[in-house]
Parts: sequence; C-alpha cells; structure tokens
Amino acid sequence: MHILTGIPAATPSRWLDVLRSEITLYWKFNRYDISATVMPGMLFVLAAWHSQNPDWAALPGLIVWGTIYFWLYCTTFCISNQLAGEVEDRLNKPDRPLPSGLVSRRGAFVRWIIAMVLFAAVGWWLGVLEWTLLWQVTLTLHNFAQLARHYWFKNLSMVFGAIAQLAAAWQMVRPLTPEAWSWLLVPAITLLSHASLQDLRDMEGDRMNRRRTLPIVFGEWPSRVFIAIAFALLAVLTHAALFVPNGLNAGTLLLDGLLAGMCLVIAGRVLLLRNPAADHVSYMLYTYWYCLVLAAAIVAL
Repeated sequence: MHILTGIPAATPSRWLDVLRSEITLYWKFNRYDISATVMPGMLFVLAAWHSQNPDWAALPGLIVWGTIYFWLYCTTFCISNQLAGEVEDRLNKPDRPLPSGLVSRRGAFVRWIIAMVLFAAVGWWLGVLEWTLLWQVTLTLHNFAQLARHYWFKNLSMVFGAIAQLAAAWQMVRPLTPEAWSWLLVPAITLLSHASLQDLRDMEGDRMNRRRTLPIVFGEWPSRVFIAIAFALLAVLTHAALFVPNGLNAGTLLLDGLLAGMCLVIAGRVLLLRNPAADHVSYMLYTYWYCLVLAAAIVAL
C-alpha cells in the first residue's frame, strides 16, 4: 500500500480560505457597479412579482435566483471591462484586482469564461436566455471590439444592456406586457443621451486615450447644456409616459415628484458644479434615479 506524502490535505479551513478569497475578489471586481446592475434588476423582479396577484410562496426563490442572475450579469461585464482597461486602471484605479496584483490576467480571463458559461446556464434555466445572449454579445463588443471609444456606440451598448437587464427581470417572473415594456424602455432608451453624464468626469483620461466622447467631440460647455436639458426633459417624460397612463394617486405622485426633483438637481449640478468629483456624484445620483424609477414600478404597476 502506497501512502501519498507531501500533498497538503484539503481541510475545511483551506476550502474556507479559498472561498473567502474568491468572494473578496469578485466583490472587488463588482463593487462599483452593483447599484447599476444588481439593484435595478432585482427591483424590476419585484415589480413583476407585485404586478398581478403576488405569490408570497414564490418570492424567496425569485429573490435567490434573481440575485444569482444579476450578480453574473454584473460579473461578466466588470471582469471583461477591467481586462480591456487594465493599462488605464494602473494609472487611475490601481486598487482594482488586476493592477493591484490580486489576480493575474489569465486568472481573470478564466473566471470571465466561467461566469459567461454560468450566466448562460442560469439564463436558460430561468427562461430568459435570449436576453442573456443579448447582454453577452453587447458586453463583448463593448469591451473587446473597442466600441466604447465612441460615445454613440458606448451609449447604444448601454441601451441594449438595460433592455436585456430589465426584460430578463420581468420575464423570469411572468410574460412581458405592454405596461412592462413602457417601464423598461423609458429608462433604457434615455441612456442614449443621459449616459454621457459619466463622460464629464473622465475627460482628461478620455483625451489621453483618444476616445470620442460627447464632451470631447462637442466641447465641455455645450455638452453640459445638452445633458442638463436632457435631464429636465426626463422629468416630463417619466411623468407623461409612465405615471399618467397608470393613474395618479398619493403614492405615485410622491414618487413622480421625487424622480422629477432628482432630475432637476442633476441638471443644476451639471451646469453649476463643474469638476470631476462633483460630476461623479451627479452620475451616482443618476444611478439612484434609475433604481428609484424601477422601485416606482412596484407601486404603479
């Protein structure tokens, strides 16, 4: 009988260490994008669940599977985005996993492939494979085909990403309805113009890397005026296209007012507070608006 020696045993504590390090790694990949990926997706899952005879027994399963799905939605984008932007991240975001040395480039790529396979499998299981594939094609072109270098293609990819996100969120609960399409298309399509808000904070890096963002192409001040007007009009659009058709009551009027107020605050900040730190806060307010409009769907639908 031969006894193997010199090979460390896979003890429970060893497995726990591996699990802990993987959780930490994925958290560091995803942490800045959770408010734009996992949270909106889960809010629209809840809106779909609440829209017709909510089944309380089904809710825990929806929360678990929805969280898994949208965590993978976030992971597949974030890892590929950071693989594509590793050189720039060494200068601007050295705490990210790749520039900090927490994971090798090969290790990140292997994890991305695994996440893509798992994402497709979960999407198939939940009956939303078409939206999963739409997001996988979009993020691959966005990050590896350099489409993100031009503002038009970058913003268009965000529109497709939002449609894939919200259509999957609703469809994993129940079939899509005309009302659901209205609530997912309004916030999704407006990304075509409003997503350029994030480019105001990164102008120096975009110039250095020769990206064709809105403020680089048209100038900073004209872009700020355009974005401010777009946010002011967004307040009118959400009121007319989302709240009025579903009927107004005290709850929806309150949410309508909050969303309009956020749009006007962002518009004012874009014109009056013109520095990268302030623009970052303004963009984060936009992600919160995105979450709030989907939370409003829980009440309105």
